[in-house]
Amino acid sequence: MKSDSDKLIAKHAQLIHSEGLTVCSHTQRDDGEWIQHSLMIDGYNVPFKFKRKSKYKSLTGAKVNMTYYADMITVAGLEFEMMKVVRIKRY
Repeated sequence: MKSDSDKLIAKHAQLIHSEGLTVCSHTQRDDGEWIQHSLMIDGYNVPFKFKRKSKYKSLTGAKVNMTYYADMITVAGLEFEMMKVVRIKRY
C-alpha cells in the first residue's frame, strides 16, 4: 500500500521526499489571510517555505518528514534558491 507521499511523487517527478529532518529554526509571519512559515533544516543552507491559514506550534528542534521541490525567489533583483514545501508531518 502506497503512502500519500509516494502517490504525490509518482504524479510529480520534481518532488523530493525526506524523512527524519531536524528543524533548527521556524518563523511565522502574517501574509494577508495566510501565515507564511519559514524553516531552516540541519544540513541544508536554503529555507523551506509553506503557507497555512493558521499558526503552527513551533517546530524548532522537531523531527519532520517533508515533501518539497526546489524553487527560486527574486528579492531586490537577486535570485535565491528556496524549497517549497508541499507536505510536512511532525513525528
